[in-house]
This record gives sequence, structure tokens and C-alpha cells, in this order.
Amino acid sequence: MSSSATLVIPSPSSTRTARTPSAPALPSLTGLRWMAALLVFGLHIHNFRYFDGTAQSLTTWAFGAGATGVSFFFVLSGFVLMWSARPRDRAPAFWRRRVARIVPVHLVTAAVALLMAWTLPHLAQPTLGQGVANVLLVHSWWRPWWQTLDPVSWSLACEAFFYAAFPPLALLLRRLGARGTAALAGLSLLAVFALAWADAHHWFSQPLYSLPAARLPEFVIGAAVARLVQLERWRGPGLEASLALAIIGYFLVPRVTPGYPATTCTVIGFALLIPAAALADLRGLPSLWRHRRMVRLGELSFAFYMVHLLVLRAGISLLGFRPRFGVVEGLAVTVVAFTVSLGLAWVLYEAVEVPARRLLLRRRAKGGGHMKGGGQAMGDRQAKDGGQAKGGGQAKGGGQAKDGVRMNQ
Repeated sequence: MSSSATLVIPSPSSTRTARTPSAPALPSLTGLRWMAALLVFGLHIHNFRYFDGTAQSLTTWAFGAGATGVSFFFVLSGFVLMWSARPRDRAPAFWRRRVARIVPVHLVTAAVALLMAWTLPHLAQPTLGQGVANVLLVHSWWRPWWQTLDPVSWSLACEAFFYAAFPPLALLLRRLGARGTAALAGLSLLAVFALAWADAHHWFSQPLYSLPAARLPEFVIGAAVARLVQLERWRGPGLEASLALAIIGYFLVPRVTPGYPATTCTVIGFALLIPAAALADLRGLPSLWRHRRMVRLGELSFAFYMVHLLVLRAGISLLGFRPRFGVVEGLAVTVVAFTVSLGLAWVLYEAVEVPARRLLLRRRAKGGGHMKGGGQAMGDRQAKDGGQAKGGGQAKGGGQAKDGVRMNQ
């Protein structure tokens, strides 16, 4: 196939070969993905004002910075895709697998959101243009449309842009070597801080928080860090210290301008935490995030992320807008919302995400030939793409983020 028709990711020129085609599983990253999704859920509970008074203040303290969970998804997405990338994988095959990974769940939740918009009076009905842009995952490029249909799908529009950019990025990282990769990570980090400063000072015509191009540096940081781990050149703190730094950054978020600038507080901690968790798995070190229940919740995290805000929006019909309950009532409503969201996430995962991906990849395997099992390669299988303990999981095929992570958002 000619180079004009497809982009091929070559084998690294370095003699320090990064990984075999089957990259080792990193289950701790799956568990961490669940925690990021939980932060986003907590943020939306805070925004919907299920609590009042002191309880709401505590919710603000714990989850007011929950939007940074989406930044975690972006960094993680870059890491897991680079970690699981196979040499000489073809870009069209990679993009096909990413479509199989995120689009089925996206289409189902978009359809549910459309049905809700047409049946619930408190929700605005999207225009035809907004709906088409959402389905095609380009709506986040235009701020007035960024939360069309399922509001959290804006982060999938960012991920779609990352996926488009990944094959040339992987090609670049394989040719740069350790020093060049570290330099690229440093430049990407500087870009985050520069964009945050510009956003805080309103240099751009629209806020940068949901703009895919502005979120690309976080993805690049994750991919560059993964490459350094592959080359055995990563030098960073251990899991406990990295987690502490990430938590400190999280609680610094209220001190900066809301929106994109909050990314500056957590991006360094996340960029340290993810490789620390990966190395803990590789070296057999203790990791809470590797527990089988955490991994299972991580498998469901993409579906949970995509469905939970629809549940909260539907609840407005029963609870009213910003009900401000007392502690007991607020906790009860939160538990119900969480339980319903998790139950629907399980249904979405088992009935849509996994079977649709298998179907789409199996059809390709029958017609494509050279890739067994649906072409599991660059960033496909969660067991090879960010960690699945038993080889199934958050998606036996995929990394998001996230999904979003992947995650949002």
C-alpha cells in the first residue's frame, strides 16, 4: 500500500526496543480511570445542588475541582495509546478500532439524549446542525454547541481529534529518542501553562476548556511519558508520592481562574501518577488501583461517564431544578442517582459497548486478513492499553478517555 494511502508507524530506530507487540497489562490504570469518572460525577452532583448549607460546602470542597478528571482522561488516553502501539500498524486500522471503541456508546447515549430533549420540557431541543455535529464529534469546536445532546460528549470530540493526530505523533515519538521525547513533553507542558494564561486573560474569542486543539498538549504529555517508560528512561516519584502531588494539585484548583487554567494545577501530578501506577504494575509493587473491584469499575467507567449526566438531567423532572435538600435527603438522592447510573452503565457496557466492538472488529477481521481478532493493535485492548486485569474489560478494546478516557469530561 502506498505511503499516500496510509500512514505506517515504523519500528523504533533505537536498539532499546520499547515493547513487544503485546504490551504488558496495566490494571492500575483501569482502576484510576474509575476514580476520574467518580470525580466528574461528584462535580455534577455539586452543580445540580442536591445539598444545601454545610453539606453543599463540603461537596464543593470535595468535588468542586472534579472537572480535572477529564484532564486525567486526556493524559491517560495519550499514555495508553502510546503504550500499546504496535510498530508498523496502519493508521486506518487504528482509526477503525477507535471508532469501534467509542462510537457505539456515543450513538446510543446521543439517541437517548435526543429522546429526552423531545419529551422533557426543561431540556432544549437541538437543531439539525447541532445534532449532526454531535454525531460526527465535531461539536466541541464551536463553543455554543459544545454540550449538545449528551453534554459530556464534548470530551469525545477532543478524543476524536487526538485519534486523528496520534499516528503522526507516534511516528515522531519513535524517532525522537529519549531526550527528544522529554523535550516534547516539556514543550507540551509549557503550552498548557501558556494557553491557561492566555485563556485567563481572554486572548481568544472563546474559552479554551472545550476546544480540542487546546487540550491536545495534555494528550501529547501522556504519550511522551509512555514512550519514556517504554525506553526505560522515565525518572519520577513512586506511586504514593505521585498520588500525593496529584491530590495537592487538585485542591489548588479553587485558587485559579475556573475553566482551562485549572488544568495547570493537576497536569503535572497526573503526568507523574500515571507512569508511577504503570511501573507499579510492571514491577509487582503494591497498588490499590489494581484491586479486582476497582478494575471492574474501571471497565464500566466509560459507560458510566457517558450516562450519568443523562440520569441527573432526567431527575430534574422528579426533583426540580437545584432542589437543595438536607443532608439525609441529599445523600439518599445521590445514592439513588449513583446506583441508577452504575446500573445503566453496566447494561450499556454489556449490551452495547462490548458486543458492538466485537462485531465491528470481527467483520474487519473476516475481510481484512492480516490482523487477527479484529486487528487488536495500536491502543485497542484495555488489557494492553491501560490495564485490564483479566484481559477483558474497559474495553476489551480500548483506551479511553475518557474517555474519556480517556474522560472528559
